Amino acid sequence: METKKYRALVIRESEDKKFTSAIEELSTENLPAGDVLVRVLYSSLNFKDMLSASGNRGVTKKYPHTPGIDAAGIVEKSSSADFRPGEEVIVTSYDLGMNTSGGLGQYIQVPASWIVKKPANLALRESMIFGTAGLTAALSILKLTDHGLREGAEILVTGGSGGVGSSAVSILSHAGYRVTAVNGIYDESSFIKSMGAAEVIDIPDPAESAGKPLLKERWDAAVDTLGGNLLTFALRSVKSNGAVTCCGNAASGDLSLTVYPFILRGITLYGIDSQNCLMRTRARAWEMMAGLWKYPWIESISTEVKLQNVIPKIEKIKAGKHRGRIIVNMQD
Repeated sequence: METKKYRALVIRESEDKKFTSAIEELSTENLPAGDVLVRVLYSSLNFKDMLSASGNRGVTKKYPHTPGIDAAGIVEKSSSADFRPGEEVIVTSYDLGMNTSGGLGQYIQVPASWIVKKPANLALRESMIFGTAGLTAALSILKLTDHGLREGAEILVTGGSGGVGSSAVSILSHAGYRVTAVNGIYDESSFIKSMGAAEVIDIPDPAESAGKPLLKERWDAAVDTLGGNLLTFALRSVKSNGAVTCCGNAASGDLSLTVYPFILRGITLYGIDSQNCLMRTRARAWEMMAGLWKYPWIESISTEVKLQNVIPKIEKIKAGKHRGRIIVNMQD
């Protein structure tokens, strides 16, 4: 197949170690080797994309680079028997957008093992409203339901206005759980309640629980998206034999905790790795998001931008001022 020109967000590193962002024209001949060439129709913006665009070496080692850990589009060329040209597919996580040219380009080329066939009841655009954030939320909720969580249970969700948090609040409330969400540093309580949260609380003051290995039992389970003191708060507050999932470190990667939630209340802490989770688990989560967990207000938690307008949105994520999901329409 002849090479094609396409547009992409490109992050470059200058000689003085500063990073710049621009929309550039690239060629498919320079994409990394892969089984499947996908024409990207929609992408999304995530916290990890902001890190990559900011020169974070823990995410992206070499520049110039195109971020974008999410992509949804149409197979254009395939050497894999599992995918045919014209099929609609979803690619999230693995190394996409980290050290492999990502979904903020109009073409990606990836291994077939990274690709999920789009479920029938989910549009490509909707799949990017979910994206990695929705997948992470769904994986968290699968862990809780497999743990024994039943409809009507009371669930705490931290970071309720963020990408993963808003997805978790929406899925859980739609599925019949009673959700309490933690508001962020900016007041987004109205937005969070519009997604079905029964209650919104402020970020707990760590000083109030200093020296207390356990707090009053309040929730059956928790979905933590931020780490640090909020994860500590959740583990100390969940009821006996409950479970807490952990999927992020935007607040902190440190955890100050005693063993008492585990040995006195039997709390289970589940780590969620959406980047490299097994494909069968990934496919199960996508089927749930296309079915029972597809909440009717999915459009209301998203903002759509064109590729040429992503740079200001990335800066907004960096400043901690974004809410919900930002999807990127990659079509000219």
